[in-house]
Amino acid sequence: MGTDDIDADAGNTGTRWIAVADATALRREAYRRIVDAANRAISQRGRFLMVLAGGNTPRDTYRMLRGADTDWSRWQIYFGDERCLPGDDPQRNSRSAGETWLDHVVVPKNNVHAIPAELGAEAAAHAYIRSLHEVGNFDLVLLGLGEDGHTASLFPGHEWGVAADAPDVLAVFDAPKPPLQRVSLSAARLSRAREVLFLVEGETKRDAVTRWRGGEQLPAAAVRPEAGVGVLIEATLLLPITA
Repeated sequence: MGTDDIDADAGNTGTRWIAVADATALRREAYRRIVDAANRAISQRGRFLMVLAGGNTPRDTYRMLRGADTDWSRWQIYFGDERCLPGDDPQRNSRSAGETWLDHVVVPKNNVHAIPAELGAEAAAHAYIRSLHEVGNFDLVLLGLGEDGHTASLFPGHEWGVAADAPDVLAVFDAPKPPLQRVSLSAARLSRAREVLFLVEGETKRDAVTRWRGGEQLPAAAVRPEAGVGVLIEATLLLPITA
């Protein structure tokens, strides 16, 4: 089974639901789309600006990227969010991306822009704002979807940074799950991208998907780039549960 683009649901104009057979197919399709985006950006603009998602869903795709045929010196890597933990903590998104992928390829270290979350949420947010000051639109933003509809570290009931004049980076002090302090790119900054791709797998995400497709204002739905959003998703999550 290949991929099937499903028209955007009412209330979610610009959201393309891209159905794949299973988690394996999702990882392969994500890999293909990332490499295609990289090669296209390098050919057209001489560099590839990518924002990485954290969590478990993209880890196997990151491992696959070790074998990509690309000019790694042209990649510039940023992070959508980070937990305020020591830099070597295994729960850090930057460490996970390094162990699964970036430490195994020849991306120059200066091209990997980790969020200095070990400084604490407020100091780290200000530091990352400075890091992004000269950065234009991202070429590709990779995101996940939480069971509650959150993405990056933008949680329901918290500030998402949707307004056009919102800061590029938000300090989070009371996340609904540990660690309480986090740093996240705002919805407005995540939306400044040529392409945004969500990776969604697992039965635990069904409720959030249903709510998103129904037009509920979830954090994930607040990311709205001009070109729209692609949601790469297991096909079963788009089907109603049958008795």
